[in-house]
Amino acid sequence: MALATATVVAVVAPVAGAADVPRGAVTVAAGVPTDRVALDRALHDVVEAGGASAVLGRVVQDGRTVWQGAAGQSDLDTGAPVRADGRFRIGSTTKTFVSTVVLQLVAEQKVKLDDPIERHLPGTVPNGANITVRQILNHTSGLYSFTSDPELGLSSPEALRAWAESDRATTYRPQDLLAMAFRHEPLFAPGTDWSYSNTNYIVAGQLVEKVTGRSWAKEVERRIIQPLGLHNTSMPSTSMAIPGPHAKGYLKFGDTRIDVTRLNPSMAGSAGAGISTTADLTRFNAALLGGRLLRPAELAEMKTPSPQALAHGVGYGLGLWRTVLPCGEFWGHDGAIPGYATMLMGDVTGRRQISYSGNPFNSSAETGRTAEALTATMACGPIAPSTPSTKLG
Repeated sequence: MALATATVVAVVAPVAGAADVPRGAVTVAAGVPTDRVALDRALHDVVEAGGASAVLGRVVQDGRTVWQGAAGQSDLDTGAPVRADGRFRIGSTTKTFVSTVVLQLVAEQKVKLDDPIERHLPGTVPNGANITVRQILNHTSGLYSFTSDPELGLSSPEALRAWAESDRATTYRPQDLLAMAFRHEPLFAPGTDWSYSNTNYIVAGQLVEKVTGRSWAKEVERRIIQPLGLHNTSMPSTSMAIPGPHAKGYLKFGDTRIDVTRLNPSMAGSAGAGISTTADLTRFNAALLGGRLLRPAELAEMKTPSPQALAHGVGYGLGLWRTVLPCGEFWGHDGAIPGYATMLMGDVTGRRQISYSGNPFNSSAETGRTAEALTATMACGPIAPSTPSTKLG
């Protein structure tokens, strides 16, 4: 489901609604060159646009943080400022971790991209004999997204409010999420079109579990988190807490504000349950794009958008977006889950990495404009482009 801010395609979108966000102090790392004041300003603009209570970001060049900053408040009741090193829910950015594990299994010859999913998960996916692993990873399977099903409580502002008030502790098994999706007809025949579906990555998580004998989260930890030293990254199953320092996430319905920081991440599972920091995310993406996690062959597959996606003007490969900005081509993923939205991108060399996280109330046009400007300013330097960034092939 799309989140209408910046270039986010997310697990779930924040509900729309006006919000008056108190202005918080903007913090920036010591020693930042004065031309980075534009980055400082871009963060603050997102908060001032009224669509987010807080936002934090980081720019890394050649393995060194050249700028980090934060704007807004981590707690709207106490007025505490947000910390630039805080943790946050990463939503669909989790998909890149999961896809990386699947592609490592491809390199180990335990899975083939053009295997039918039925070969590995017999009886799990309707028409699984005609849906390949590749089509699962690049969203050309045609599977309906479970996040659009009314049962999950995210399909309308009214349902989302009911979820926020009473259903945030509900535990969902992967089978429950798949059942929500499979009660709907496919959107199209496999391989004939493109549509972003969170169901695909629940299937991908189940694939990892079946092939390895361990949960997708354990495999992400074993293959990525531990080797890279991502000490502030986790893939929780049902724990509702965000460990360590973090900004609270909120939804707003008219004049009513609801704190949704604590939620059961099983609602997103392998499609979006992750927690991380900007430091960990940029380290991960640099390692991925720099060839430390995948062989050249699998990385090339990951960075090849499907023709079906390109027909929609979307540069989506296997768990990676291609975003074309005035300063070049960037690869990464974005994501959202109620109260949190994330962006992660790196240039084609892996040398320049950017990541930011916000705590959005709504998806207004002004919030989208300022998020676009923030993305461009972080990726391309202190001057934002005159035209918005797009995910193009």
